[in-house]
Amino acid sequence: MEEAVFIFNRTNRQSTFLYNSMIRGYASVNLFRKSLNFYRHMTLQRKQLDLHTLPSVLKSCAGLSSLHLGRKAHVAVFKHGFFYDLATSNALISMYSKCGDLEAARQVFDKMPERNLITWSAMISGYGMHGTSGEVLGLFEEMLVAGESPDGATFTSILTACSHGGRMEMGRKFFEMMEGRFGLKPGVEHYTCMVDMLGRAGHVEEAEALVNEMEVEPDDGVWGALLGACNMYRKVEVAKRVEEKILHRKLNSKRV
Repeated sequence: MEEAVFIFNRTNRQSTFLYNSMIRGYASVNLFRKSLNFYRHMTLQRKQLDLHTLPSVLKSCAGLSSLHLGRKAHVAVFKHGFFYDLATSNALISMYSKCGDLEAARQVFDKMPERNLITWSAMISGYGMHGTSGEVLGLFEEMLVAGESPDGATFTSILTACSHGGRMEMGRKFFEMMEGRFGLKPGVEHYTCMVDMLGRAGHVEEAEALVNEMEVEPDDGVWGALLGACNMYRKVEVAKRVEEKILHRKLNSKRV
């Protein structure tokens, strides 16, 4: 990004495209304040916004959990007539969800004349991160009726909601449904959700067995979820086995 700024500052004609590139570049490496600083400078220079400007701005607002700035960006969406742009509306849903305003996110969702898988996943993820499992499951059924097929990100949101909402049996059902019905191989993020869900419910040994059966290499998130459950329910023997496996993994990685 330093080299990008160097070139940008020495360019004679700083176009909307170049501003968009800087805003998107900073947002992509999670430097959200710098991304918004470029957007602010862009508006001060009275550069014309286009369809590629505001999705990255909204991502940066979400990254800072700034509902105030996000609402200002939403005003810009209306002002420039971008509301019916699919990518911009999807970014609005994600921004409002991550900033905690699920009602506003749902209003955007309901008013959209067109939706895609990203739209459905963004709204499901919003409900999932706030633990409203009932809304997640209802929206999932609506998505299927609308003819959209879920992807791995969709199931991550659903399993997260089941875990936070204490819906263990429902979570098991969706985990099995991933591959059985939709042909999606569970990734490490899905196993992490399942281990967390089983651990929260006190099924620590079942969570350990699931980790042992994983077809992908467990990461720190999986082990952390399992150790957290051991600590919560004082499963000392399971914790010892987990710690031995973590130590063995570290020793093997050093040899490599």
